[in-house]
Amino acid sequence: MARPAGPARLAPPPWLTAGLRPAPAEIPWAAVLRASVALSAPLAVGLATDRPAYGALVSMGALSGVIGDTADAYRMRVFNIAVPQLFGAVGVALGTLVFGQGWLAVAALTLIALVSGMISSIGAVASVSGLLLLLNAVVGAGLPMPDPWWKAPVLLTLGGLLVLLLTLLGWPLRRAAPERSAVASTYRAVAELYEATGTAAYDEKRQAVTASLNQAYDLVLSRRTRQHGRASSLVRLLAQLNVVIPLVEAAPAAHLRARLVGPLPAAVPAAVRDLADAVEEGRTGAPDLDLPVPERPAEKAVDHALRHAAAVVHQADPDPYNVDDRLGRPAALRVRVRRAVRAALLSEASWRYGLRLALCIGLAQALVSLVAVPRSYWVALTVTFVMKPDFGSVFSRAVLRAAGTAAGLVLAALVLSEVPRGWWDVPVMCVLAALVPAFSAKGYAFQTAAITPVILLLSDLLNHQGFGLVLPRLYDSLIGCAIALVAGYLLWPESWHARIGDRLADAVADTAAYVGRAFGPAAADGQGSRLRARRKLYRDLSTVRSEFQRALTEPPPTGTRAAAWWPLVVAVERIVDATTAARIRVNHGAPAPDPAEVAAVERELRELADGLRGTETLVEVHAELPGDENGVLEPLRQEVSAARAIAGPDLR
Repeated sequence: MARPAGPARLAPPPWLTAGLRPAPAEIPWAAVLRASVALSAPLAVGLATDRPAYGALVSMGALSGVIGDTADAYRMRVFNIAVPQLFGAVGVALGTLVFGQGWLAVAALTLIALVSGMISSIGAVASVSGLLLLLNAVVGAGLPMPDPWWKAPVLLTLGGLLVLLLTLLGWPLRRAAPERSAVASTYRAVAELYEATGTAAYDEKRQAVTASLNQAYDLVLSRRTRQHGRASSLVRLLAQLNVVIPLVEAAPAAHLRARLVGPLPAAVPAAVRDLADAVEEGRTGAPDLDLPVPERPAEKAVDHALRHAAAVVHQADPDPYNVDDRLGRPAALRVRVRRAVRAALLSEASWRYGLRLALCIGLAQALVSLVAVPRSYWVALTVTFVMKPDFGSVFSRAVLRAAGTAAGLVLAALVLSEVPRGWWDVPVMCVLAALVPAFSAKGYAFQTAAITPVILLLSDLLNHQGFGLVLPRLYDSLIGCAIALVAGYLLWPESWHARIGDRLADAVADTAAYVGRAFGPAAADGQGSRLRARRKLYRDLSTVRSEFQRALTEPPPTGTRAAAWWPLVVAVERIVDATTAARIRVNHGAPAPDPAEVAAVERELRELADGLRGTETLVEVHAELPGDENGVLEPLRQEVSAARAIAGPDLR
């Protein structure tokens, strides 16, 4: 006899616990070794020269460099480490000048927070730079620094330069290895995509290809901007990367063919994997392809793209002036700087985030100025980390920050209570520093747990409070999380529809334009502009997907709305795929669609975009899209009808 079901177990909601599960990421062993050396060596030098405080400051600068070293290509790593270090040096100098100045320190840090928040909206490097500007200003205003005022910025910068030096040790041997590895990884992602055609895993593999393409183009083009037409190795890599695009474009048609006929021959993904090996090994010579004879338009598209890719991959010296780098090449540096400054000064989102951060930092500093809390800089540090704009949901970060700090303080308590200060700090720091990159790959809470004991040990070398640091830091962290939740979250009820719905609506409108470009009069302009439009569209959809994934970690009603709208994001991605598949089939022999059919699809997509901007409630719409049931646009019409059934304008 079956036992009666017991009462439902009480469990926290998934949006609250998602960040507490470690991400399935590999441990970056090279970064682990670098962090261990960069943070422990300065302590050893400081102890040997009887200047432990100096060693602690250099280690603090090294910690900033370790956190900022997130790029793959060496030139980007130089940029990612050096620029934030400059802002960090400015921040600690400003903080040192207002140390112990009471309300002047409150005003100064509030203004620095406003600037930090505004520049953080520009991009990834600017975000880290803004973070270090504010963090080091808070540390400088909260901890006694050695005189004169310029000594602390110099020592912190030395720490960052030490990380940079350790990073560049492999440059002579691996100068172009990250770029080459990224291009080869893209080919392998395409091979997995072809293996997944006709299966439920296709959408996931397509997203992986998009992410891999984005990373590869970012790496190659960021280096090529300074060497246009000169570096033969980069020209060859870019040519090899460009010919991935026809392979990616043929994949939707192959997916449709696999659903109707059966899986692709195993020789196709095997040939793509062989191209990946050729890219990574630098192989040249005549390609050796053993492919089945294509019969259907989709098969012809795959065969044509694969043979073209093989010819380019094995070509030793492509013409440097005949390689298209407009698929993602960034503008000139002066143009990007001008755009970034304009965006930071004129963007409503930039001002909104800057004001939110300034309000939270101002409240934190005002609170610790009114309440006697020793070494209370930790409150503002907590606010800064929690309010970081590109770490995810403010709410979930506050929860994860509290949990990570509590875990980190347990380890810090053991270190501060059991390990005597002095030379024992060096091996202890060697172990603790290694945990920072290892745990950072697992998630925000794990990163916080790793960084907390490192900062506390370095702080103790500056203010000598020992075990007395532990409980006050826990209280300070909880206060900082509370300030961020109230002043940075609850008092700013930003509309979820405005943040997510409008971006999705823009993507739908761009999809409508892409349909017109693929089959309308714009198709006669050549496929280059269509390829660039498609790459931009997939990048935008990738950004929308990331925004939705962040929204899913928000508490209701934001999280529940994001979950309800999530299927529409997937539907729009499938519409783009169906459009590409139809265009590829037409290119290889299928009859072109009636212009009236194309216009009907465009009209439905534009109505969907308008509806998304005008409502926060999903309303099912049954779209009537006339056309040839056996025509090339039939799969596209089905995808559009499915999207309209998920959401549309509420006309009732």
